[in-house]
Amino acid sequence: MDKEMEQKKASEAATGEEACKDPKELAAEYEEAAEQLRKELDEKTKEAEEFRNKYLRKCADFENYKKRMDKEKSALVSFANEELIKELLGVLDNLERALEHFEESPSEEAAVNSLRSGVELTLKNMHDILKKFGLKEIEAKGKPFDPTMHEALSHEESEEYESGVVIKELQKGYLLNERLLRPSLVVVAKGPSGKRESETSN
Repeated sequence: MDKEMEQKKASEAATGEEACKDPKELAAEYEEAAEQLRKELDEKTKEAEEFRNKYLRKCADFENYKKRMDKEKSALVSFANEELIKELLGVLDNLERALEHFEESPSEEAAVNSLRSGVELTLKNMHDILKKFGLKEIEAKGKPFDPTMHEALSHEESEEYESGVVIKELQKGYLLNERLLRPSLVVVAKGPSGKRESETSN
């Protein structure tokens, strides 16, 4: 209670002092205080503007970065197969040469032999190029059926192969960098029905 009374007296004393001051002196003090507030406001405004400009610059930099990445990505997609295409041009050249030799051959037999040699050379060249780029042929015939590598189109009885072994390869399968690109289409052996019936009866 005494503390509140002291604060009240101090406030009244301060008010009394202001009332006793010259009006011009009091106005000058208010003006000085107002000027100080204006300066602080100007500084804060300037600081906020600087932060805003930095933010806008960062946004512009990020937008430019996105555009650059999109452009590089587009270029990468467009020319991703450039090296492979350049290699395959040699295959195209070999095919064109084979046709030229076929047309220039003096006899039908020579033309066929020339075309065969050209196709064999081209096929070998193609295999070498694709192998260079990570393509690997899946072994199928004579191997146990593997559902992760082979796709069985049918089953046939076989006395030569055990049941579950691939006896025919209808279409070759391939791996690309050890990942399945296309499964082998195969025919799988099954035991002779007569043998199975005999085993069942026994």
